Amino acid sequence: MFNGITIEKLLLIGLIAGMIIGPQRLPRYAAALAQFTRRVRDFARSAGSRVKEEMGEDFDDVDWRTLDPRQYDPRRIIREALLDDPPTPPVKPQSAAMAPAAAAGAAAMVNATATRSSSPLAAGELPPFDAEAT
Repeated sequence: MFNGITIEKLLLIGLIAGMIIGPQRLPRYAAALAQFTRRVRDFARSAGSRVKEEMGEDFDDVDWRTLDPRQYDPRRIIREALLDDPPTPPVKPQSAAMAPAAAAGAAAMVNATATRSSSPLAAGELPPFDAEAT
């Protein structure tokens, strides 16, 4: 009923509280409990109405069951994240005629970089900047 608390347990707690508090102070404590319950209920209503006012028309469109944290299973989320591989872009095969030209261009670039890195910069010369590396 109340998350595992039964009516019998509540009656037992009330009986023990009545015996501890005593018959003279019991009406005063019962009135204070009723007033506290009313305040909490009014606070909950005003908070709900303020949320509806703040959200406007979108409040009625929200499916609150999808936002329930009890539905999320961390094991399932991790399993799905590990199993879903991002799609890899297809690699176009190079034609036989382009392969030697591309290899020669890459070798020339490596040689130019090696030559450039071994020589010191002239006075006022800026070092090379690679925009893709930063």
